Amino acid sequence: MFIPYTLQLMKNLLLSLCFISILLCSTSFIHKDKWTPLLDKSLSKWEIYQSFRHKNGYKGEAPKDENGNLIKPVGYNKNEENEFSTIEENGDLVLKIGGPIYGCLFTKQEFQNYDLKLKVKWGDKKWEPRLNEDKDSGLLYHSQGECGVEYWRTWMLSQEYQITEGGMGDYWSQASSRSDVKARKEGKNYFFDNKGTLMAFGSGTGNGNFCHAGMDAEIKGGWNDIELITYGDKSIRIVNGKVVMALSNSRYMVGTEEKPLVKGKLQLQCEAAEVYYKDIMIKPIDGIPAEYAPYFN
Repeated sequence: MFIPYTLQLMKNLLLSLCFISILLCSTSFIHKDKWTPLLDKSLSKWEIYQSFRHKNGYKGEAPKDENGNLIKPVGYNKNEENEFSTIEENGDLVLKIGGPIYGCLFTKQEFQNYDLKLKVKWGDKKWEPRLNEDKDSGLLYHSQGECGVEYWRTWMLSQEYQITEGGMGDYWSQASSRSDVKARKEGKNYFFDNKGTLMAFGSGTGNGNFCHAGMDAEIKGGWNDIELITYGDKSIRIVNGKVVMALSNSRYMVGTEEKPLVKGKLQLQCEAAEVYYKDIMIKPIDGIPAEYAPYFN
């Protein structure tokens, strides 16, 4: 009886090992192609930074009170005015951002080589200094270092995927970041054009910090699908299924030295306008999808 019993144990062990191997392989395959949600009710994957209640006439200087004393930024993880919260809308979990204090949500985790999707729509409220301006927010990616290092003393060094009325997908450089875009010039403005001239944008490039998207693909008054595909130093910006910009040679400056800017945290801006986000999802990729490769030829 001893031998058959031993053989049965060995058989069970082999079956268990086979099952575990299959499970591990399946899990690995699913993980590679699986979308990971970044939004939950408690915002557990994010942190908060709030800076100042900026006023009309701000020109980049450190804010002061009526007595000329420097005002300190609100700081990290305070959430004054409850500017960052989650609500439920038609059964969907929605991130609500809004209030007079400039700031951001930023991920605890850094990301590199990924496809990111989210949905965004505007609320009704605006605050100074944007009462007479288009509503504005932004998706900042490859974010590194501390908050408060750029013009508005609020955000990290990063590349900005503008989310603004009439300009979803526009490029803006935060701090010393730079990127190359095929563009055409119309008057004083630059627009993404895949048949245009490859130009550098960012502080000190001579072309300014800003480039318009190739088209206005925004759905007015409703939810908009935003997608960012980034691999290595390249990225594609897609609004409601339409490519609005391709960027390459993502980098930042340390003095006169260029350094690659190809990974980092994600930031969602609070910029004196009420805005809503949902369905924030990310997955790793192993290259720029073939259908977008011609944008980099």
